[in-house]
Amino acid sequence: MKANQFSQLTRRLDSDSSEAWRVHDQAMQMQQRGQDVVILSVGDPDFRTPDPIVDNAVSHMRVGRTHYSPALGEMNLRRAVADYESRTSPHPCSENEVSIYPGVTSAIYTVMNCLLDKGDEIIIVDPLYVGYEPIMRAIDANIKTVLALPEHGFEPQLEDIIAAISADTRVVFINTPGNPTGAIISPQTLKDLASHCYEKNIWLVCDEVYSMFTYEKPHISLRTATEKLDNIIVIDGLSKSHAMSGWRVGWVVAPAELTRHLGNFTAMSLFGIPQFIQDAAAFALNNDEYYVKEMRDKYRKRRDLVCDRLSSMPHLTFHRPESGMFIMINVSNLFEDDKEFAQKLLDAEAVSVLPGSAFGKATCGFVRLSLAQPEDVIMKGCDRLEKFVKSFN
Repeated sequence: MKANQFSQLTRRLDSDSSEAWRVHDQAMQMQQRGQDVVILSVGDPDFRTPDPIVDNAVSHMRVGRTHYSPALGEMNLRRAVADYESRTSPHPCSENEVSIYPGVTSAIYTVMNCLLDKGDEIIIVDPLYVGYEPIMRAIDANIKTVLALPEHGFEPQLEDIIAAISADTRVVFINTPGNPTGAIISPQTLKDLASHCYEKNIWLVCDEVYSMFTYEKPHISLRTATEKLDNIIVIDGLSKSHAMSGWRVGWVVAPAELTRHLGNFTAMSLFGIPQFIQDAAAFALNNDEYYVKEMRDKYRKRRDLVCDRLSSMPHLTFHRPESGMFIMINVSNLFEDDKEFAQKLLDAEAVSVLPGSAFGKATCGFVRLSLAQPEDVIMKGCDRLEKFVKSFN
């Protein structure tokens, strides 16, 4: 078929992202050929979904919870999310403010379709999760980025975001705790930003999918920090916190009027997720304290072990994350191009890390090392990384 017989959407999404993922793809191919490769380039939790959650899903399948679900989600899960939000925020949350999606990416896509028209301006923070820009390109929104720089611990600065806001801005989109850096936006920044956006009649949307994986500093939700909720949207899910990435469970907490529009969009597009998965997700949220703490403690231990190892390696500096499952390592003392560092590390030592440039300008010169592997695998990766960087002495 000729190119002009496809939609403009296909051309907007046809950007070449293979460069960013080239090293990871090569590492996976090497592993499939039986080579001893250490994969530290992806953020899929290595933990199994806790058995009680799996058992709950199976039991609901056996009693016939395998039919269509409402577009906004099953009421038991919407109530579980509302209860969770009410426990963690001073603002009570109703199930009428909650909608359920097959993963956080679907939730973000639905929200942005209901807020933005072609050409509308959205402000996002760089570095950013790699899936954000394709969503905005699909909608054909006008993307404006604000840099969150290493000297500020990759935390976006309030004055920079406010300076970027224009008369055309419809949405400000933030992420705390952040992927890939683990940076946490301060409660005061969230409060002041929410107030400014409210005064300017701008939607403020926050992706909080790492909310349950913070370490020394607690996560403060946007709903907790703000005083008015009229323009506030919070997006979260179970992929990371409950090792349920393949279950595809995400949710949106938004004003009831917007939630109704989200339901209309979902009804003609995604049309819900399986009943038994939503039942198990509700069970997970209502019975998760032990499992989440156990996984969080293991990630914290892995973070500390890797940071200890990195601190003794020549040529490298690193950002100690406040949350999440990644460590950003500055490799600019060895290579100007982070992609070159990642490629040569794979070639020399069979270790894959993700180039920081995949996440934006602020993380150019860095690589992202994932903690989503067993401790012995991560330590093997550190041994090989250390051997590699010492070869430049």
